[in-house]
Amino acid sequence: MVGNQDFLPGQGPDTGGIQVENPEGESYLRFFVPSGNEFALPAIGIREVISQPIEAMTAIPNVSPLLLGTLNLRGRVVWVADLGQFLGDSVAVNTEQPEVLIIAIEDQDTILGLAIERNGGMEWLDDKKIKVPSHVTDGMAPFVRGEWFLGENQDQILRLLDHVAILRSARWAT
Repeated sequence: MVGNQDFLPGQGPDTGGIQVENPEGESYLRFFVPSGNEFALPAIGIREVISQPIEAMTAIPNVSPLLLGTLNLRGRVVWVADLGQFLGDSVAVNTEQPEVLIIAIEDQDTILGLAIERNGGMEWLDDKKIKVPSHVTDGMAPFVRGEWFLGENQDQILRLLDHVAILRSARWAT
């Protein structure tokens, strides 16, 4: 009965069936840091993307200047960091705006919030087209897995970040 073509609208012997496109590659979240640089994270390492009022974060004294504070994410205390500054950018996330966009990344039982400037959306990207990173600073290099060259002229660089390397970084201790 489940396989009966009469129960599936738009399908049957006369319509040719519905064509489902099978995307190549993996699903990634594209986003921008305040300096305008664009990055991607694998969807598998992202717990969620949230927008939080800056007042919802609790500033913690005597911690790394990269950390903006903590927030309560469904009963869990989550540290929030300025991703751009963590990667070596000089432009900080604008904490004067009403809300800050945060990507909560996760590995095993560890969660970290990464404050970003703008969400670029989810996209399927072909892993076969990723190149060895060549346009990264020394401070960014340990956290970049590769680069895609996009756009009509291949002039747009999209860097793939390693969420586990970010979570496990010794930079959080300073």
